[in-house]
Amino acid sequence: MRGAFRIRLQPSALAVLAAGLVALPAVAGTLDKVKQRGTLECGVSEGLRGFSEKDAQGRWAGFDVDFCRAVAAAVLGDAGKVNFTPLSAGERFEALKQGKVDLLSRNSTWTLGREAGLGLAFAGITYHDGQGFLVARSLGVDGALSLDKAKVCVEAGTTTQLNLGDFFRANSMSFEEKAFPSAAEALAAFQSGQCNVLTRDQSALYAERLKLPKPGDAVILPDVISKEPLGPVTRSDDFPWFNIVKWVNFALVNAEELGVSAANADEAVASTKPDVRRLTGAEGGFGKSLGLDEAWAIRAVKATGNYSEIYERNLGVNSPLGIPRGLNQLWNMGGVLYAPPMR
Repeated sequence: MRGAFRIRLQPSALAVLAAGLVALPAVAGTLDKVKQRGTLECGVSEGLRGFSEKDAQGRWAGFDVDFCRAVAAAVLGDAGKVNFTPLSAGERFEALKQGKVDLLSRNSTWTLGREAGLGLAFAGITYHDGQGFLVARSLGVDGALSLDKAKVCVEAGTTTQLNLGDFFRANSMSFEEKAFPSAAEALAAFQSGQCNVLTRDQSALYAERLKLPKPGDAVILPDVISKEPLGPVTRSDDFPWFNIVKWVNFALVNAEELGVSAANADEAVASTKPDVRRLTGAEGGFGKSLGLDEAWAIRAVKATGNYSEIYERNLGVNSPLGIPRGLNQLWNMGGVLYAPPMR
C-alpha cells in the first residue's frame, strides 16, 4: 500500500523484546515482606513518656507503640509480633526510606515537605497537637508573648525549630536559640539552666515536665503556636501497605464511635448493626481488598482497644500525663477526630 511505513524486526530482536515484557521480576511489597518475616518492624521515639517508652523489663509502651501493635494484630494476627526500633528525629525518615522499618509511629508532624520532598506518605492523623512552651516558674510569665529575649532550648532538625523562629519573627520579638541534637539534651539544658524556656509539641511537654526533679517548678504555657498533626508514616512507593496502615487508624476511630471496644469485641462479632458488621468483617469483604482476612479490624481493636482506650490508657486525664482529649475527641463530641466510613 502506497504511503504505508513498515518496520520489520529480525526474529532475534523480537525474542529480546518478548523476553523483556515477560521476564520482569515481581517486586515484593511491604505486606508480603512482613508476612514472610513474621514480624512488623516499627520505628518509634527514643523515649517519650506516654507515646513510646521502654520500661525496666525492656517492654515498650505508649500511644504510638499501641498503634504498631494494632497494625501487627491486623496483619499478622498477633499484637506481640513487633520489633521496635528507637529512632532520633534526625534519623527517623531516612531509616524508613531505607527499609530499616516498615512503619514509623513516632510523634512526627505531617507536612508538605516531608511527603513531597522525602517521598513519604502519612497515613492519617492519630494525634492533633500544637507546639507550646515549657517555662521556668521563676520566669514569672503567663503567656508566649512575654518571652521576648528569652533563651529557648529546642531539638535541632525539627519543625519545632522552624516554628520557633517563625513565631518570634512574626511577633517582632528576639530570642536566643539553643539547639541540641536530641530531645534529651534539650531537656537537660533546660534543667541545668542553660535556657529558661523549652519548646516542643505540647503533648511532649507534658511528658518532659514529669522527668524534672521538681515538675512543679515548670509551667506549660496555654499558647499553641502551630498545627502539629501527628501520625504514622510509610514509604510512598507502596500504596497497598499505606492503605493498610491508614485503615487500621480509621478502624480504631470508627470502633470508638460505634462503641466497639476490647472488652466487647467478641460480642460485636454477633451484632446485627450494619456498621458494626462491616467493622467485624461479618459483611463487606473489605479484608480481601486490603490483602488481609476479614477479621483484621476487629482483631486490632481486641488487641489494643479502640482509639479512646489507647488514648486514655497512655495520655488521658487518669494517666500520669493527664492530657484532656481536646481536639482529639470524636467529631460528634466536640473534637475533630473523624474517620471515613467502612463501607
